[in-house]
Amino acid sequence: MRKLIQKLAIGLTAALVVAAGVLLDFSRHDPIIDEILSAVAGKKQFEGVSFETPQDDSLFPPDLAAPTFRWKDSHADADLWLIVLEFQDREKSISVLVKETTWRPKPSLWETIKKRSIDQPATVTVVGVNSQSPRIILSSQRIRIQTSVDPVGAPLFYREVNLPFVEAVKDPSNIRWRFGSVSSATQPPIVLEKMPVCGNCHSFSADGSLLGMDIDYANDKGSYAIVPIQRQITLDRQNIITWSEFKRNEGDPTFGLLSQVSPDGRYVVSTVKDESVFVPKPGLDFSQLFFPIKGILCIYDRQTASFRSLPGADNPAQVQSNPVWSPDGKYLLFAAAESYQLKNVAGPRKVLLSPEDCREFLQDGKPFRFDIYRIPFNEGNGGVAEPLKGASGNGMSNFFPRYSPDGKWIVFCKAKNYMLLQPDSELYIIPAEGGDARRLRANTPRMNSWHSFSPNGKWLVFSGKPQSPYTRLFLTHIDEQGDSTPPIVLEHLTSPDRAANIPEFVNANATAIGQIRQRFIDDVSFVRAAREFLKGNDYDGAQRQAQKAIEFNPKNSDAYDCLGLAMFGRKDYDQAIVALTEAIRLEPSNSVFLTHLGSALIAKNLLNEAIVHLNRSVQIDPDNIDAYYNLGTALYRQGDKPGAILNWTHAVRCKPQDTEVRYNLARTFEETGQIDSAIVHYRQIVEQNPGHIQAQAKLGMALCSKAAFQEGAVHLSNALNLDPDNKALRFNLAITLARMKQHEQAMGHWLQLLQNDPRNASVRLNLAMSYVELGRREDALDALTIALRDAQSARDEKLIGQIDNVIQRIQRSPPPSNPKPQ
Repeated sequence: MRKLIQKLAIGLTAALVVAAGVLLDFSRHDPIIDEILSAVAGKKQFEGVSFETPQDDSLFPPDLAAPTFRWKDSHADADLWLIVLEFQDREKSISVLVKETTWRPKPSLWETIKKRSIDQPATVTVVGVNSQSPRIILSSQRIRIQTSVDPVGAPLFYREVNLPFVEAVKDPSNIRWRFGSVSSATQPPIVLEKMPVCGNCHSFSADGSLLGMDIDYANDKGSYAIVPIQRQITLDRQNIITWSEFKRNEGDPTFGLLSQVSPDGRYVVSTVKDESVFVPKPGLDFSQLFFPIKGILCIYDRQTASFRSLPGADNPAQVQSNPVWSPDGKYLLFAAAESYQLKNVAGPRKVLLSPEDCREFLQDGKPFRFDIYRIPFNEGNGGVAEPLKGASGNGMSNFFPRYSPDGKWIVFCKAKNYMLLQPDSELYIIPAEGGDARRLRANTPRMNSWHSFSPNGKWLVFSGKPQSPYTRLFLTHIDEQGDSTPPIVLEHLTSPDRAANIPEFVNANATAIGQIRQRFIDDVSFVRAAREFLKGNDYDGAQRQAQKAIEFNPKNSDAYDCLGLAMFGRKDYDQAIVALTEAIRLEPSNSVFLTHLGSALIAKNLLNEAIVHLNRSVQIDPDNIDAYYNLGTALYRQGDKPGAILNWTHAVRCKPQDTEVRYNLARTFEETGQIDSAIVHYRQIVEQNPGHIQAQAKLGMALCSKAAFQEGAVHLSNALNLDPDNKALRFNLAITLARMKQHEQAMGHWLQLLQNDPRNASVRLNLAMSYVELGRREDALDALTIALRDAQSARDEKLIGQIDNVIQRIQRSPPPSNPKPQ
């Protein structure tokens, strides 16, 4: 479609006045319109108005509800705008006068506009004036719009998520799903909400008869619901499978991310034995980073209720994820890369990671890129996976491929790195067999992803966030040549305070789904929700969820444990002890519960009771690191440092990478005079975590105490680099340098300390001593004079005496015959 000139030319004709809804209600022809049109007719072109939506050359489906026209006017005096719509049917044009820079046509008017612009562009002109002098044209612009003969013809199922991402994870009950048609003038109804556990990726069979959805059921992150589409859908235990069943005996956890139902509904494919970078980020705009780093593809056969890996996409040396089916079910596309082991994560695998866990990606910017592969399904027997030309080997990350329903095209995402929610993610199209990738014209300026074809293959819905932190839904037309049109924002479908994502067209009527209810939520589900709140330090939320679990099942020991931890987090230690005691009454041999109770008792300084419970804990589970740590803490507080050392030594043997336990152990060794042992542990800490300031400083001081000044100075310098404003560190480093006869370097630190604290007599005394060693007798005496004055002002008799002694010693000494250069 050719690019149209975005300047207003002469040729506006007299117009039929149409009411402008609630903005300005003209019941008859208004003379202002004639005045504006008359003024416009006398001008050649104008500027000053820029359309935000729709864009020039926009193509609307015939079954779309009225959009909102939005524009900006650079002229500050403009307070009235004339909208003129001209058509090629030789009928009268339509004019609307509005007082705002937005306009949404009434439904009846929009139907007229669509009918008159089918397959022939209409011109939309906006003219800005001041209401006091409408004959003076201040600004103007025009665009062309058109209505397609191709309807969307199918409803959308999509998710609305509150931001930031970490809040949605803490309380998934705020996430909701809507289902409805683009023809709806208002938001489609909410069909699923208030689930206290997370629901995620969803997909449908090609005929719209089956829904598959990731859900968290019980204590299994690999749970997946498969239900028939009907007006009232119930999610219950009978229609939930778990991807964790695949080779469960191997012990690798499975989260089953990015699953897809096959076109015929018989199979579901997912990523299993998986691990992902899944971490919250600050801010609203891009508040999470997600991409898989391990995983293979697994097929679930609904007919045989069996799981098996897909040969050719089950290589543990690669991450193979994000699978999608070809329309005929004969092929699968998936994203793959070399698998990766996070450097800073140890212990049991978890879903949500911390920024520290993913430091190499968040802080160091380590690249990670996917290529798209195609593999034959072959009734689950797989085959050879081959890179897809145009979506692989291009130095970019390629992901989220989707076939057009006729199998002719593949639309996929491309970004510099990673996968989900990338600011530079854009949509590209290639032939289904691979080929040169073309960037879609429909891309918005920021983050384009989560796309889905309408069942007739004419329209593509996708998510983007060009102007807001909250993702919006957009629509574009795909023609026979694979060309797309400018994006149409579906803002009437989403809430302004929610991010809309994972939109899926469903091959069904707009009322096929009325409500989705869950009947699998039980006390275990609320316990899981409570633990998510605890991870986010939301203790009020954790308390609420734990109490709901107890209402479901008063004998759920985990619920009382969560309640106790919530009360502990709120510093209500008495109630924490009550709840944790009940947890232990219900499950007396639970080492973790005993540890938690011990912690609460320590917080109340009930050390003897704490030691009893913690000793029981380590007897039950000799590998319980937290129990050893807390037992060591209780003994330390009682003054039993050898006992503390014994328990903390057990803890670091069980978990060598736990630097905080090791730091306590090292400090206690130092306090008990076991400097060599302290140095061993301080060394291990800084090897594991060079950014541990306290360990760097303590190691430096401990080495200096053993006269290892050179190595000690290195670690003191490391600590000071990490905390440049730490005066004590700088002082100790300067002392160490002076002991090493490196007085020039020491002097630099003394002078820097004096810049921040010019009346520090002790620092100035040490500066004077460095001057003496450098042969700068007069500088030393000047510094000592100032130091003596400051010490006298502070009435520090001990320091006054030290300064006097140094002054007298210098004065008794003959000046050097060859003073050192200054």
